Amino acid sequence: MIWLLAIFVIFVLIGGGIWAWLLMAGILSSSVSDKPSALKKITQLMHRFDIASAEVETAFHASADSSVTIDPRSKSDIAKTLFIYLGAIFILAGISAYVGMFWDSMGSAMRVLISLGVGYILFIVLISALHEKKYPRLILPLTLAPAFVMTSGWFVLIHEVFPQGNNWRTAVLAVLGVMALHQGALFSKYRITVLLFTTLFFVYGFMQVGLDRLGIPITYIAIVLGASLLLVGTKLEETSHRVLAEPALLIAICWLNAGLFDFIAGSTSPNWAALIVGVSLMFTAYGLQKTERYPRLAGLGYFAGSIMLYSALFDLVYNTPLELLYLAATVSMLYVCVVLQSRLLLFTTVIAMLGFIGFYTAEHFANSLGWPVTLVLLGVIFLGVGTIAIKVRRHI
Repeated sequence: MIWLLAIFVIFVLIGGGIWAWLLMAGILSSSVSDKPSALKKITQLMHRFDIASAEVETAFHASADSSVTIDPRSKSDIAKTLFIYLGAIFILAGISAYVGMFWDSMGSAMRVLISLGVGYILFIVLISALHEKKYPRLILPLTLAPAFVMTSGWFVLIHEVFPQGNNWRTAVLAVLGVMALHQGALFSKYRITVLLFTTLFFVYGFMQVGLDRLGIPITYIAIVLGASLLLVGTKLEETSHRVLAEPALLIAICWLNAGLFDFIAGSTSPNWAALIVGVSLMFTAYGLQKTERYPRLAGLGYFAGSIMLYSALFDLVYNTPLELLYLAATVSMLYVCVVLQSRLLLFTTVIAMLGFIGFYTAEHFANSLGWPVTLVLLGVIFLGVGTIAIKVRRHI
């Protein structure tokens, strides 16, 4: 089992840890390299955004017939934007330096004013920018900065007012609730995607801590919130904020399956939990692939699910009369890889098969010359059968 664990650790390190799954999905997604794959990608985008073929044809002819060229931004606009960014950076740097130097010597009122007060000033600037509809490129940092500063400021206020309090759940619940109301009210007025993101973040944080405060086990919290976020992500596909659908579905699938893993592991064993959750992830990926939605998530589901499946299956059959069942399972999965045309599933299957053959050889045929020869002969036979099958299919 050490070799499977080592492979899994390597994959996690390459991905950057649990919080880098989304980046890993983008890196591992298949690229468009030829005309058939380009057409397939175009078809997926048309299904995803509900685009009719007539609309594509109209847009194509419009772009081909259009002779209007868009002038690049003038140097004055570039310089103006540059100075705005520099000004904002220096202001934040100055405030941060001042706070870091004199924080301990400040009184309670000054600490609250520096943290919460600055947060609300930035919040007013954000409202002004949204109302005036100026500087659209600054909306994203102007939304995230006050959300972070105001959250920190509310914690500072609670700490200064209740310095002896040790109920951190109540404090977090209060802060997340206030911030959820702030962001939700602002989103109901201006309807921009980044405000929806911050609203969902604070709302789900509030529900997570609130349910934990009520004494509900973390397993059930993960299942309930993961399932609800899955529904939210599905609904986001039908709105103008569909850019949030894919990350929402990714987080929901991970959250839900983590809860299912804990629930099954508590009822049976971690190996059976990993086996069932791995199969569940692969079925989820298959559903996404069949509907031609989010190929990156489908590939990631095959990848993570197959790793869990192979690891758990090896633990279950290790040192039992059913050890060769593992090899049979990987051979069967090769057929599945061909049918599904998943490169990531093929990669993990080949690694699992080669690893098991190496383990089985070292365990039972360490000093036998006939075993390697048998493997080579089997390989030659399979290559021959595959070549014949390809030739036969071409004549069908």
